Amino acid sequence: MLQSSRPVPSPAFLTIGNTDARLFGQPARERAERLAANAGLSVVGGLPSAGPVLLGNLAYAWDPAWLKELARRPGTALVKSGVAVLVHASDQAAAELALAVMGENRALPGDEFEVLDADTAQLSYFELRKRERPFAMPLAASNSLAVERAYYDAAYKGVTDLLTLYLWRRPAFWLTRWAAMAGLTPNVVTLVGFVFCAAAFWLFWEGHYWAGFASGFVFMVLDTVDGKLARCTGQSSKWGDVLDHGVDLLHPPFWWWAWVHGLGAAGHQIEEVYKGSLLAVIVGTYVLGRIIEGWFKKRFGMHIHVWRPIDSRFRLVTARRNPNMLILFFALLLGRPDVGIELVALWSVVSLIFHAVRLAQAETLSERGGAVVSWLD
Repeated sequence: MLQSSRPVPSPAFLTIGNTDARLFGQPARERAERLAANAGLSVVGGLPSAGPVLLGNLAYAWDPAWLKELARRPGTALVKSGVAVLVHASDQAAAELALAVMGENRALPGDEFEVLDADTAQLSYFELRKRERPFAMPLAASNSLAVERAYYDAAYKGVTDLLTLYLWRRPAFWLTRWAAMAGLTPNVVTLVGFVFCAAAFWLFWEGHYWAGFASGFVFMVLDTVDGKLARCTGQSSKWGDVLDHGVDLLHPPFWWWAWVHGLGAAGHQIEEVYKGSLLAVIVGTYVLGRIIEGWFKKRFGMHIHVWRPIDSRFRLVTARRNPNMLILFFALLLGRPDVGIELVALWSVVSLIFHAVRLAQAETLSERGGAVVSWLD
């Protein structure tokens, strides 16, 4: 597994070669340059006269994680089947050498660069909570769909809920691809999703649970699509991220409030004090759970869900929106939305206890001098 911590000057980014392949509706060069800019690199149109430069071979496609890794590793080359894919040249002489061999897809001289083999190297990718071997693969118009699938999979979180990870992972790929080719921006997808989110709230409020569930399902899928569209097309933005995560963070309590309110209209009225108690439990545990997650990340520099394998497995079903909606779906199948919201309250308490215990265990380990380190590291 590769690690690097020494701060180095950020290299410029220059693409080498050409291709007629288009990925997610974009020319490969334009897309590579967008991804490089998002990685904090300055894109240039020619070889700089001085300073480090990261060269990208357009005969290949590469996981964006490699850009960040190679940018921190001067004098390093990522190779695939012996051919250089990305090269971090420390100076102009090294850049000219790399440029000469990359333009002809020849192997780099073995004594000039530290060589990383794309088929054996592995990274911990904490941003997406996973440990994997980032891809590097030949790129041509004939295999653009396979490359798009690789980019999409690379953009997917490794630790998330079971619906996102398994149920709509493939359908969301085709929606992401269609949105990209239609020229839709991630923010547009987020706003469309918000309309369905608001519609679900109103439908739950009125007791139209199945219609609300359908609207909520569309929103949940689009909530996956907007993030993948941003990463796959290089259109990530600060405000888009704030909008997306802001909606994600704030809307669940409103859905549960609307669900409880709609019970009377749906013919499942429950006593008002009990109704308020259920809502207080669900919302209270949600807020406390988020506080625990935030405190864990502040204390130990990682999400609580990636500390140990058990934490990652529990993330599949922990009392967040998607697992809760799965509980409510089965309750609706039985015609008991009232029992469904009771089960959500119960599962919320169980999930809060689990995370509180895990936080306490991490604090105890730290106080005893132990290292609280992610199993993905």
